[in-house]
Amino acid sequence: MDIPRIFNITESAHRIHNPFTPEKLATLGAALRMEAGTRVLDLGCGSGEMLCTWARDYSIIGTGIDMSQLFIEQAKRRAEELGVADKVKFIHGDAAGYVADEKVDVAACVGATWIGGGVAGTIELLAQSLRTGGVILIGEPYWRQLPPTEDVAKRCLATSISDFLVLPELLTSFGRLGYDVVEMVLADQDSWDRYEAAKWLTMRRWLEANPDDELAKEVRSQLTSEPARYAAYTREYLGWGVFALMRR
Repeated sequence: MDIPRIFNITESAHRIHNPFTPEKLATLGAALRMEAGTRVLDLGCGSGEMLCTWARDYSIIGTGIDMSQLFIEQAKRRAEELGVADKVKFIHGDAAGYVADEKVDVAACVGATWIGGGVAGTIELLAQSLRTGGVILIGEPYWRQLPPTEDVAKRCLATSISDFLVLPELLTSFGRLGYDVVEMVLADQDSWDRYEAAKWLTMRRWLEANPDDELAKEVRSQLTSEPARYAAYTREYLGWGVFALMRR
């Protein structure tokens, strides 16, 4: 079980696998006003930076699940590095359908809502692990501005304009699902840069070390085209944020 190898290659040097910086992640942690011992579940945890830094800074107790063997290994090393291996555990597995044995205070899916078939299904999944009065965290893209054409949307790596909502509509949609939005922290263009542009150096160094790999042609193609595509489309049209929700 693993994610497609191309993502393990392009994001192998990332600690955060979404358009957040460490500062944004710290802002989110502070905004949630977590107390020591807060139990956090993170479905699609990537390399575990959220759980590890929050365990260090707020003494939370966390469990993360991710399909990438590489990212889970990185998460475990990060927990050791920060001295929080006794507070967080990481599981290599499919987060889709995962329900915690013990109810948690915060249930998160930060940028992997495909595990529940979209936002609504992912919220429903997270709610099964959440204690009464707990907080759900959803990381999700939105349109900073509506693409003028379907072709522009596809160049943002969406399948259609209808894939995402503009921010006010996204916030309203949470209410229709029966949740109050109680906090949000949004990515900005600088944090998008740190997520996307960091891939380019990783790809270049990987290509130099693996010129004959079966994926070398695909990685070379991405490295050639991605900087201009990203700057013209994703950076201008696509937003991303983490939204804290509580059941009404």
